[in-house]
Amino acid sequence: MVGSREAQTSATSRGGCGPLIAPLSESMRPLRQQIFERVRAGGLMPRVQVARELGVSAASVTMLTSELIESGFLQEVPAPRGPGDGGRGRPPVALGVKADAYHVAGVKLSDAFHTAVVVDFAGAVIASEAVQVDPGLQAPETLVDTCQTLLERVAAKAQLSLSQLSGIGMGVPGFVDSAKGRVLWSPILGERDFPLADAVSIRTGRPVMLDNDANLVALAELWYGAGRQIADFAVVTIEHGVGMGVVINHRLYRGALGLGMELGHTKVQLDGALCRCGQRGCLEAYVADYALAREATTALNWMHKAGQPMNVLIESLYDHAKAGNAAARSIFRRAGRYLAVGLANVVNLFDPALIILSGERMRYDYLYAADALAEMDKLVLNTGRPAPSIEVHAWGDLLWAHGAAALALSSVTERLLGPGNDLAAQ
Repeated sequence: MVGSREAQTSATSRGGCGPLIAPLSESMRPLRQQIFERVRAGGLMPRVQVARELGVSAASVTMLTSELIESGFLQEVPAPRGPGDGGRGRPPVALGVKADAYHVAGVKLSDAFHTAVVVDFAGAVIASEAVQVDPGLQAPETLVDTCQTLLERVAAKAQLSLSQLSGIGMGVPGFVDSAKGRVLWSPILGERDFPLADAVSIRTGRPVMLDNDANLVALAELWYGAGRQIADFAVVTIEHGVGMGVVINHRLYRGALGLGMELGHTKVQLDGALCRCGQRGCLEAYVADYALAREATTALNWMHKAGQPMNVLIESLYDHAKAGNAAARSIFRRAGRYLAVGLANVVNLFDPALIILSGERMRYDYLYAADALAEMDKLVLNTGRPAPSIEVHAWGDLLWAHGAAALALSSVTERLLGPGNDLAAQ
């Protein structure tokens, strides 16, 4: 404690107090970047509306949009005339993104399907591709080979070469150091602390951005879905594992080291069931598909089915539950109660306006049945105010790739228009 007091005294003796925010930090982007991103978010937008929404002068917007048009980022598009406009005078124009200026790809790697999309600079998907893969751990070289092949196929569908992609966003399950592009651990990769972003970048010759797959779902919702107009929300994914992405003030939150929001590995039972991460008592070990399969093998005496593919076994379990099998129903009900514990913790920690449940396993409505959500309500702090809304979104496999593409678009935009970039030199 003495050290803390001395540190405080030393700080105040130098003069000043309060947070020292770096100039042009993420929340202080150049005005030209803000203008471009506002237009992209709006689709088509008149200059006067851009100025009004950003709270800047019309003259500033006119000058900077001229630079953005000259540099090939924006273009003028005829705007529809308003009601009562007799067609006299200069036709109205709006600003729009020059969509074909740049293209990026988004890739999601999993233990069932690898998916990819190519999007233009306006964010529109122009091609998609999916390949089925064998479950289990993959050697790094095999994973990079598969990723390259997938990218070549989806680029060809978009009538592009890999060299015409300005960036590639990628997502994998597990623990990912996004800043360094390294996979610290993943259930699909047979090596720890692997520099996957660099490996794919070397193979394709393109810059690669890497992130945890649950973060990609949050980005997909932020860019394309329900999160576009919500400042604070959380996405909980239930697939082969349990993940979470959190958006705070319209920004994806990753934590100090980029490894935050691992809801699936929060502990719900001391010395509990073994999780695939190697620890015990993780939420994932009670909710994910391998947890349901483990319970089914024991409770329903399905030892003879142990060699079946995971998705086949889980579908069979769900069919039994729908048909009224009490043991099968109890397995889903127990998993739903543990999910309720996890969701209550999310509410108590972050107080989001919305929680989105996403992923293939959300087809199994027992996980979020009325009694499971009622359990969550009991565990949430009673403040007299209603709990956040909970929505179930079933986008399908391409959801993750959409988020990966948003990751790439964001990075390319920052590289082209962010602090320190000179439009005149581009």
